[in-house]
Amino acid sequence: MEVFSGRPRSPERHPLIGRSRQHRASLLDLRSAAGQVFLLQVVVVVLLVVAAVAAMVLQTASDAVQRGRRESVVAAQSFASAPGTAEALRSRDPTAVLQPRAEEVRKRTGVDFVVAMNTQGIRYTYPYPREIGKKFVGTIAPALKGRTVIEQAGGPPLPAGKGTAVQAVVPVTDSRGKVVGLVSAGITVKNVAALWLPQLPIILGSGAAALALSMTGTTLVARRLRRQTHGLAPAELAQLYEHHDAVLHAVREGVLITGTDGRLLLANDEARRLLDLPADVEGRPVRELGLPEQITRLLTSPEAVTDEVHLAGDRLLAVNKRPTYPQADRGGSVVTLRDTTELAAVSGRAEVARERLKLLYEAGVGIGTTLDVGRTAQELADVAAPQFADLVTVDLLDAVLRGWEPTAEGWRHLRRAAIGGEQRMIPVYPLGEVITFSRRTPQMRTLQERRVILEADLRQAHGWREQDPERARKALECGLRSLATVPLQARNVPLGVVNFYRTVDSPAFQPEDLSFAEELAARAALAIDNARRFTREHAMAVTLQRSLLPRAQPDQDALEVAWRYLPAEVGVGGDWFDVIPLPGARVALVMGDVVGHGLHAAATMGRLRTAVHNFSTLDLPVDEVLGNLDDLVVRMDNEENAGDAAEGHEGEGEGVTGATCLYAVYDPVAGACTMARAGHPEPVIVRPDGTVTCPGVPASTPLGLGGSPFETAELSLPEGSQLVLYTDGLVEDRTHDIDVGMERLRRALDGSGRRTPEETCQAVIDTLKPSHSSDDIALLAARTRIFPPSRVAEWDVPSDPAVVPSVRARCRETLREWGLEEAGFATELILSELITNAIRYGSPPVSVRLLHGRCLISEVADGSGTSPRIRRAATTDEGGRGLFLVAQFAQRWGTRYTTRGKVIWAEQLLHDGTSAAPSQTPVDFLLDQFDDPDA
Repeated sequence: MEVFSGRPRSPERHPLIGRSRQHRASLLDLRSAAGQVFLLQVVVVVLLVVAAVAAMVLQTASDAVQRGRRESVVAAQSFASAPGTAEALRSRDPTAVLQPRAEEVRKRTGVDFVVAMNTQGIRYTYPYPREIGKKFVGTIAPALKGRTVIEQAGGPPLPAGKGTAVQAVVPVTDSRGKVVGLVSAGITVKNVAALWLPQLPIILGSGAAALALSMTGTTLVARRLRRQTHGLAPAELAQLYEHHDAVLHAVREGVLITGTDGRLLLANDEARRLLDLPADVEGRPVRELGLPEQITRLLTSPEAVTDEVHLAGDRLLAVNKRPTYPQADRGGSVVTLRDTTELAAVSGRAEVARERLKLLYEAGVGIGTTLDVGRTAQELADVAAPQFADLVTVDLLDAVLRGWEPTAEGWRHLRRAAIGGEQRMIPVYPLGEVITFSRRTPQMRTLQERRVILEADLRQAHGWREQDPERARKALECGLRSLATVPLQARNVPLGVVNFYRTVDSPAFQPEDLSFAEELAARAALAIDNARRFTREHAMAVTLQRSLLPRAQPDQDALEVAWRYLPAEVGVGGDWFDVIPLPGARVALVMGDVVGHGLHAAATMGRLRTAVHNFSTLDLPVDEVLGNLDDLVVRMDNEENAGDAAEGHEGEGEGVTGATCLYAVYDPVAGACTMARAGHPEPVIVRPDGTVTCPGVPASTPLGLGGSPFETAELSLPEGSQLVLYTDGLVEDRTHDIDVGMERLRRALDGSGRRTPEETCQAVIDTLKPSHSSDDIALLAARTRIFPPSRVAEWDVPSDPAVVPSVRARCRETLREWGLEEAGFATELILSELITNAIRYGSPPVSVRLLHGRCLISEVADGSGTSPRIRRAATTDEGGRGLFLVAQFAQRWGTRYTTRGKVIWAEQLLHDGTSAAPSQTPVDFLLDQFDDPDA
C-alpha cells in the first residue's frame, strides 16, 4: 500500500487524510474497525468468565457427591464389620442393641443416617424412631449377594434437611460368610454455593483485567493502523487500492516491483505477458524465474536504468528502473517495461522472417546430427512440422537408403523414410513402404523437373488424387488442404522428395513459401547425401572387416571356443581374433587390435591376420611370432611413409602407427598354455571353481616399435578352465579408467566356472557393452580340455632299423585297443617311413607318439634340426619315396621344431574308425619292400 500511495509530505497531496482525521472514530463507534474489534474482545471475555463460573459450579457439585459416596461407604462398612453387629441382628431385639450404636456412629462420622436392617429390608435403626420397622427405601438385592451398593435415592426425612441423598448398602456376614443383615449409611449433599462463591471475585477480576488489556491493545493497534494508512479509513483505503490496482493492470506497460531480498513483490498483467511469467510469480526470487540473464541481472542490481533496450525472447523491451524510496534507506525497486517492436504490419512480416530464420537455424543444428540416412530424414520431418507444415513426409530412393549411387531408373519407386506432424489423424503411407508414383503425381514431376511443385488446393490436384483415390479422399475428409513438394538433391544428384502438407486449420502455401521450402530441403539433402556416403563407406569397411574375420570354428580337440565381435557405431576398427589348429592337437589363440579406424585399419588387420596364420604354420614359438609381426608392422610403416613422400603428401598419410597382439598356444596333452602379449590387455582366467585371476603375462611393447624382445609365460591350466581374451574396447571408455573396466569384467566373470564359453561371452557383453560404442569390441572365451591318457600312446625307439617291425607291431596293437583296425595299414606305413628317416638321417633320441582325437596323429621326434623335404624320385633312385608315401596316406603332414630337435607329424582324418586316405595309390608295388615278418 505504501508503494501505491507514496510518502505524503503535505495535506494537499492527500486531501482524504485531513477528512479522515476530522471524522476519526472512537472505540465505542461500532462502525469503525477498532470498535468492532473491541466489541468482539468484550464478548470473548464475557463468554470466558461465564464458562469459568459454570465449570467451577459443576466441578464443586461433582466433588461434593464423590466425597459423600466415599464417606457413606466407609461409615456403612465400619458399622457392618464392627464386633457384635452380626450377633445383634440375630438377637430377639436388634433395635435395642443396634440403635444406640448407630446413633453414636452417625454422630461420630458425620453421616446423616446409619440404618441396620434384616435381609427383608425392615429397618432396625433410624435417626427418627418412628421410622424403625418400616421398609428400607433403596436397592438391597446386590447387597444380599455380598456386593456393596452405592446410589442416590430419596427416603424418610433426615436431620440434615433437603439435598441430594447419597447412600451405601453393605452386607453383614457371620463367621461362615452368610449374609445375616444389611447396613446402609448415607449423607445429604447440601447446596454447594458456599463452596464456589469465595472464588467468584477472582474470576470477575480476571475478566475485568482482560477487558482493560483488550481496550489498551485495541487503542494501540488503531493508532498504529492510522499511522500506516496515513489516516485513511478502511473504505477509503479499499477504494484507493481498487483505483491503483485497476490503473496498474490496465496500462499497456509492464510494471515490476522487487524487494531488498531479490524477490518479486508485484507484477502487472503486461509484465507477465512480456516476460512469460507464471501465475504464482509473486513472492519468488527473481533468479528462479528463468528470465534471460540480462533481465535477471537488471532486476537484481541496485543501479537505476533509463530506457535501456533488452532482448527478452523474441521481444525488444525498453526498460526503466527506479528505487521505490529515493530519499530513504529502505530498499526495493520499480521496473517498467515497454514493448518497442515494430508496428503491427511491419511487425507481422518481421515475425514471419524471424521465425523462418529461427527455423533455418534449428534445421542447421538439428538436421544431420548423425550419419544415418533414416535418422537424418526424420530430423528434417521433425524440424519442419509443425513450425512450417502440419504434416511432412520424406520419400527417398531405395538406393540412397542402402548407401548406393542413385539412378534415374529408380525414381518411380521411393521408400517412405520419415513422417512428421499429424500422421495419426491423416492417412498416409506408413514408414518403410515402397511407393510407386505415377508420372502425373507432384512427386514424380518434382524429380523430373527438379523444382518445387505447389498444389495450393489438393481438391484440384488431379495427379495427386489419381495416385491413390481412396487414400486421397480420406485425407481430404481429414482436412488436408495444400501441398508443396520439394526435390532433395545434392551435388546435382536427386535423392528423393520431401512433401510439406497443410490442413484447413493453417493458411495454404503461397508462392513466397517456396523459397524457404527449397532452402530447407537443400540443407537437409546435403546432410542426407553425407549420411548416404558414410553408409556406403561404412558398409564397405564392415564387409571387408567381416570377410577378414573367422566365420566358423575350426575342427580341433583342445578347446571349446565362443566369440563375440561388435563393430563401432562410427567407422570400423582393426580388432581381430583367431583360433588356429596346430600340429600335435595344439591350438593357437590370437587377439589383436590395429590402431585407428576405417578401411586402412581393416586392411592392415587382414594383412596381420594372414601373417599370423603363416607364422603359425611354421609352428614358431610365441615370442618369435610376435617378433616377426613386429618386423612386418615396421616394414608396413616404412612402405606407407615412402609412398606418401613419393607422392608429395608427406605427413598426410595414414601410416600404421602401431598394433597390439596377444598370441597363446595351448597343448591339451600337457594341459599347458604358453602366451606372450605385445601391448595388449592381459587375459583373464576363470578356474573351474569360478575363481577369476589374471595370469600375470609380462607386458611387452606394442607392435611397430621394433627391436624390443617379447617375454613369454607358461601356465598350467586345469581341465575346464576358461581363458578370456578381449580388446581394449571392452574395458576402456571415455567415462572411466581401464581399471574400472577390468573390475567390471572380473565381476561379470565371477562364478563363470560352470558356464559354457557361449554363456560367458553373452554374460560379459550384457554387462560391459556400452550404449554407444566408439571402438570395436572383440571377445573370445575358450574352455580347456585335456587329452585322456588312454588316447595317448608314446614310446622310445632305439637308433636301429631292425626295431622298426616291432614298432609297427606295437602301433597295430594300440590301434586295435582304440578300435581303429581299419586305419592300421596306413598308420603303420606312415610310422615306418618316419621312423626309418629319423634313424637314418636324424640323431637320437628317437620317440614315437600317437594321439587319438578327431583325427589320428602320428609323431616321430628326434634330436636333429634337419628338416625333411619331399621330392620326386627318379626311376633309377633307390630312395626318396618315403615322404611321398606319407603325403599320399596322410591328410596333412609337416615338421615342427622343439628345443631338443624336431617332430615330424602326420594327421589322418577318421570316419567311423577308418582312415580317410585314398583307397587307390600308385605306389602299391613299394609295400613289398618292407621287411616285416609279422605283416
